[in-house]
Amino acid sequence: MSSFINGLMRFRRGAWEMLATILIALGVFMLMQPFWMLAFTYSFIVTLVGTVMFIIVSHFPE
Repeated sequence: MSSFINGLMRFRRGAWEMLATILIALGVFMLMQPFWMLAFTYSFIVTLVGTVMFIIVSHFPE
């Protein structure tokens, strides 16, 4: 866990790509769940932020 936080602080690709992937998965989950309208409302924004974040952090150093 400390290596993940250390990677985030030092702007390393692996940790940030993992965070972006989690955001994308969370956004897709929010889109497909039928119970909570607020989550459905913000699902596209969360997915979009995760996708743009993944594109940006793919240029970070290993």
